[in-house]
Amino acid sequence: MTFTIIMIVCIAIVLGIAAMFGFAVSKGYDYKHTVDPHPDELDDNDIRNNHNKS
Repeated sequence: MTFTIIMIVCIAIVLGIAAMFGFAVSKGYDYKHTVDPHPDELDDNDIRNNHNKS
């Protein structure tokens, strides 16, 4: 009887951790990742924009 209760609790803990892991992975894949432009590219774009204005 005690062994059965311990096994049920252990299985519930494992399933709970697996569910939290799955939720975290799913949330990570849904996140919209963005990348800031490289500072050198910003300088190049500023130079090009200034030439186009003249």
